[in-house]
Amino acid sequence: MNRLKQKYQDEIVPALKKEWNFAADLAVPRVTKIVINLGIKEGAGDKGVAQKIQKYVSLIAGQQAVITRAHQAEAGFNLRKGDTIGVMATLRGERMYAFLDKLVHLVLPQLRDFQGVSLNSFDGRGNYSLGLAEQIVFPEVDYDTIDQIRGLQLTIVTNTNDNKQAHRLLELLGMPFAKPESDTKT
Repeated sequence: MNRLKQKYQDEIVPALKKEWNFAADLAVPRVTKIVINLGIKEGAGDKGVAQKIQKYVSLIAGQQAVITRAHQAEAGFNLRKGDTIGVMATLRGERMYAFLDKLVHLVLPQLRDFQGVSLNSFDGRGNYSLGLAEQIVFPEVDYDTIDQIRGLQLTIVTNTNDNKQAHRLLELLGMPFAKPESDTKT
């Protein structure tokens, strides 16, 4: 069993039950899935670019990524129905916990000038979105094999609709949130 999942079951569930007065273990907030998404702007018509990006996202996720396509045409974006627009992977279960553990303990601390992740990225329904400017911060991606540095988006989906509960859950899982700036000036 993954160490983060073990920590969730042994330490976080009892702490959240006590803190929020939940009656049952299944009522405690939990992470249900993590979605990794990388949009393709340039080279969307080139099949080789999409497959190369799919390979990177598959390495990062630890499972096969899916190429996403446009459902409808959009003239403003010069986009036709069926054009490649991105690559995504949805992680659940053991892979999700392994990825979250890697994100919190390996990837985020290596970011340049990292002061913590924003507290303002909750969507009002208990889900947290995080954007990374470079895919090369993941240890699986070899810097020498990439053609271009691309950013990606991570969405951590929880089963609660309360941002405070989701924040507390992610905080106990080890997510390094930025310290709120104090309003006092010296």
